[in-house]
Amino acid sequence: MRTEQSVQTAVCVWSLGLLLFLAVPTNAQRVLSPQLVSEEIVSAAQPCDVQAVLQDLSQADVVYLGETHDSAADHEAQLQIIQSLHEQNPRMAIALEMFQRPYQLVLDQYLAGEISAEELRQQSEFDQRWGFSWGYYEPILEFAQANGLPVIALNTPTEVTRRVADKGLGGLLESDRQWIPPESEIRTDNDQYRQMLQEVFAGVHHGHGNGGSFDNFFLAQVLWDETMAEGVADFVAENPDHQVVVLAGRGHIVYGYGIPDRVARRLAGAEFSQRSLLLHPPEDLVNEDSAEGVAIADYFWFLE
Repeated sequence: MRTEQSVQTAVCVWSLGLLLFLAVPTNAQRVLSPQLVSEEIVSAAQPCDVQAVLQDLSQADVVYLGETHDSAADHEAQLQIIQSLHEQNPRMAIALEMFQRPYQLVLDQYLAGEISAEELRQQSEFDQRWGFSWGYYEPILEFAQANGLPVIALNTPTEVTRRVADKGLGGLLESDRQWIPPESEIRTDNDQYRQMLQEVFAGVHHGHGNGGSFDNFFLAQVLWDETMAEGVADFVAENPDHQVVVLAGRGHIVYGYGIPDRVARRLAGAEFSQRSLLLHPPEDLVNEDSAEGVAIADYFWFLE
């Protein structure tokens, strides 16, 4: 994330076709089930300039739109934000967690009009590998195709992530390595991220998971993040005149721990900026501070 980022996050409320940006103190440490922000938080917030916020987003080299995967409202908001940013900067690429790296060629064929949306869905094994509604993402893909925008398949192949979660990096096949960064770039040294994911792991396993199984779970998550970060950073390095809008789950974006900080590490020394926006985060994320006083994101977005 930006080094100059403060611990204030703007709350963005979508209401009756108008964007209202509300500045409130934020921060939290964990991702829970989604819910709308309380009326008390919204009413206590101070309005800020919508155009200034959109202008701020438009100036960033990378914009992260953190979603809840099964939220139709999140995907509607993503499309609206992409359309607004594209009006200001038509040199845009969209980077998607929802597509896995081996299927970049299929995505490119769709964007070139060589195959249909249904063929893209089938040939990318979207339903099997992603599992959330195709209808959430199809309008975004249609917008990219209609406007000649590159779309980047970011994700690690499912079978690769599963092998790491089961056996660690030692379980990888040689053929798996073409889809992931070198092992030296898979960094697990963020203690705050480890603690955050340990809480998630303990909740899922009700405290019964052993240390070894968590270590592999954490390693698989980091591999996921590093693979996506590599895809974003490589595109930025090769296309410095493009803005990249990243669509990914909130857990890969909060505090910058997942993708953003790993992109920044890869582009160290380059002049570039990032902004993050979380769509409809749970109220816990609005209220809590991280141990280091780092803002969980630059902006929150809610549907009123």
